[in-house]
Amino acid sequence: MKLTHLQRSLIPQIIEGLAEISSEWRRHKLPLYLFLGLCLNLVIAPAVFAATGGDLSRSQAYWLAALGLVTLALTIYLFFVMFVPERF
Repeated sequence: MKLTHLQRSLIPQIIEGLAEISSEWRRHKLPLYLFLGLCLNLVIAPAVFAATGGDLSRSQAYWLAALGLVTLALTIYLFFVMFVPERF
């Protein structure tokens, strides 16, 4: 398979762009954590929806799962701050 001139010039640009995104994610971890939290919510929310037996709507189940994840994250953060206060 032969690459056209456009494809040959596009591949290095894509690789350069991915490297830039990778370096930005190393410095700014909050977007990565938010993305992973949303992905985890996609796994947890159907279980919450199934556990309620249809009493909650699908959107309510997703928000309830998100609330549980936020509560868990804050709990871990606060315990970390309590036991290692010199870092903060």
